[in-house]
Amino acid sequence: MNARPGTAEAVCDLRFGQVGIACVRLRRDDAAALHEELDKRVRSAPQLFQRAAVVLDLSHLPALPDDGAVDALLEAIRAAGMLPVGLAYGTAETEALAKRMGLPLIAKFRAAYERDNGEPAVPAAAAPARARPAAAAEADAVHGAQQHAQPVRSGQQVYARGRDLVVTAPVANGAEVIADGSVHVYGALRGRALAGAQGETRARIYCTEFRAELVSIAGQYRVFEQIPAEFDGQPVQIWLDGDKLRIARLER
Repeated sequence: MNARPGTAEAVCDLRFGQVGIACVRLRRDDAAALHEELDKRVRSAPQLFQRAAVVLDLSHLPALPDDGAVDALLEAIRAAGMLPVGLAYGTAETEALAKRMGLPLIAKFRAAYERDNGEPAVPAAAAPARARPAAAAEADAVHGAQQHAQPVRSGQQVYARGRDLVVTAPVANGAEVIADGSVHVYGALRGRALAGAQGETRARIYCTEFRAELVSIAGQYRVFEQIPAEFDGQPVQIWLDGDKLRIARLER
């Protein structure tokens, strides 16, 4: 948004970018139980979840809740210490609900609905690419994987859309490395690593020095306030076994 010649300077710039937003996928319409569960998670890892931006996904409920029920669910999220910012993209009914409640639909999170004509919703990975934020580091695409050779500092995010990510430098506390495929870190992993960001359950995380704050594959995550002694500082691989994350040391 640039000012026209002879006019006052524009009051702001408007940019779209890849941002770190969590998804709360609701399995039953129970505001009290939702508050209790989220409150436990926030208290277990406040540095990760306190005031975290979240999207509410209603697609796994038997029926779409009415406005009052959704308002209670949003208040339960706020009361637990998280900040709801919108609803997951879904059906026309979800869109109407979002409009009535003054909430955005977040296209990055496409709920597990089908369109009115019965065709599957477009996968999130097919959404148009958007510019990454200034904090996101630049990287080159080499041999089908995105490579990043500079340290990923606290507050930075490196995201490999539709491919693996290879980082040949340390990842600091408070930094994020994210890939739609697998994440490879040839250095100390102290921040957060998220593989299979669009739901690829076969994705893996590899690193040569494991000291992570959080790891996630296809939305299944584990937070580490203290690394288990057998993995602390060791080369490891992490994969998804059903709905459980597994960690194993790599032989040097």
